[in-house]
Amino acid sequence: MSQLTEADRDAIRIAQDPQFPRWLEQITATGGCSHPVHLSGSTTTLDGTTGEILTHYDTRHEPGERLLVRCRNRRATVCPACSRLHAGDTYHLVRAGLLGGKNVPAAVRDRPRLFITLTAPSFGAVHRSGEACRPRRDGGVCEHGRPLGCGTVHAPDAPAVGQPLCADCYDYTAHVLWHAHASKLWDRFVIDVRRRLASAIGLVQSHFARHARLSFARVAEYQRRAAVHIHAVVRLDGPDGPGEGPPAWGTADLLTDAVRASARRVRVGTPHSPAVGELTLRWGAQIDARPLRTDSDGPDDDAVAAYVAKYVTKGASDTGAGTDYRLTTWGEIGLAPVSEHVRALMRTCWRLGGLPEYEPLRLRAWVHTLGYRGHILTKSRAYSTTYTALRAERAHHQGHTDLPNAISERHWRFVGSGHTPGAALIAAGIAEDLAESRRLALPAMREGGEAHNRSA
Repeated sequence: MSQLTEADRDAIRIAQDPQFPRWLEQITATGGCSHPVHLSGSTTTLDGTTGEILTHYDTRHEPGERLLVRCRNRRATVCPACSRLHAGDTYHLVRAGLLGGKNVPAAVRDRPRLFITLTAPSFGAVHRSGEACRPRRDGGVCEHGRPLGCGTVHAPDAPAVGQPLCADCYDYTAHVLWHAHASKLWDRFVIDVRRRLASAIGLVQSHFARHARLSFARVAEYQRRAAVHIHAVVRLDGPDGPGEGPPAWGTADLLTDAVRASARRVRVGTPHSPAVGELTLRWGAQIDARPLRTDSDGPDDDAVAAYVAKYVTKGASDTGAGTDYRLTTWGEIGLAPVSEHVRALMRTCWRLGGLPEYEPLRLRAWVHTLGYRGHILTKSRAYSTTYTALRAERAHHQGHTDLPNAISERHWRFVGSGHTPGAALIAAGIAEDLAESRRLALPAMREGGEAHNRSA
C-alpha cells in the first residue's frame, strides 16, 4: 500500500473537521478557485427608513473565522476555475457587441463590422513551420555566416518555430520597444481610421463624431516569435452608439479600406536615446480585415466571440513568451523557464529599463511580458456591456443583491490567501467536477437555444 502524501493527510484532516460541510460550501461557491482571498469581517443591512436590522452576516461563525472569495485571476495557468469564469464573461461581452443583448440592441448585427488582425513587423528571420523554413536556393547566409533558412520542415508546434535563425541579426531592442509602444500604436490607429472615414466622405475630421461612432473590442495575443499581435472586432454605429445606425455612407467596404490604409500609415516614434537613437515603429505587413455578415458569408459571430474569450485567459507563459509573474532581479531572468530567445528579450528589456530616457516606459516592471504594458483585452466605451455589469447580473441571479430601500454597513479586512496542500487538492476536484458539469450541459443548452431561434 502506497504511503499518503502530505496533501492526502491534510485533506483527511480537513474532512474530519466538524465545520467541513460549511467549508466545502465556501469552496464550491468560489467554483474551486485555486488561490482564494481570505476575508474577515461583517456586513449588516439596515432598513433605510426605520433603521431596523434586516440581515447580519459575520465571519466569526465561519470555518477559521474567514470567508473565501474568488481570486478572479484571468490566467488559466494561475487559476483554471476563475479563468473559465472570465472567459465566459469575455464571450458574452464580445458577443453582445456583435449580436446584441446585455442592453445592446440586436440591430448591431446589421452594422458594418470587421474582424481584424494587426501584427508586429519583422525584427529578424525566424524558423517557420512547413516549407517556409527551407534554405534559399542560392544558399544565402547572413552577415554572421549563418544560413537564411534550415533544412527542416517544422511542424506548427515544433519548439524551433519562432526562434531566430541568427540571434546576432535579430533586433531585440526594436522588439522590446515595439511592445512598449503597442498600445499607443493602437490608439493612433483608431484615431486615424476615424480621420480616414471622415476624409473619404468630405467631412471635417473634427465633425466625425457628429455623424458616426467607431466602437471596438480588442485582444492581444503572443505569436510563436514572442511578438504580440492584435485581434479586434470593429463596428461602425451612429453618433449615439449602438442604439443608432450609421449614416448611409457608412459601409463595410469603406470601413475595410480605412482600416487597411490606417494600419499601413500610422507611426509611433520612440524617445531619443544616445545609446539606441530614435526608432519609428509601425504595424507589420500582414494585415487581415474580414467583414462579419449576417448571411454567414465570413467568420461566424459566435466563433469570433469564442476566439477572443479563449485568448483572453492565456498568459505569456502559455505560449512560452514570458512568465505570469514579475521578475524583480537580473538573476531571476536566468532562472525563468523560457527559451533563450525569450530570455534575450527579457535581458534586453532589463537593460533598456536602466536607461533614463526609457524610465517612463517602466520596462523593468514589465520584463515578464517582454515590455508589453497594455491590457490583454480593451474595448471602447460604447462597444457593449462591461465586466462590472456582467458580474452584477450574475450576483443578482445568485440572490446576492441589496434589498430595496436598504443601507449596508460593511467592515472587511484581508487576512490571507491561497490553500493548504489538502485544501488545494479538494478545490481542484470541485473545479474539475463543475467544469465537467458545464461541458455536459452545453449541448442541451445549444439545442434549446436553436429550438428557441426556430420558434421565434
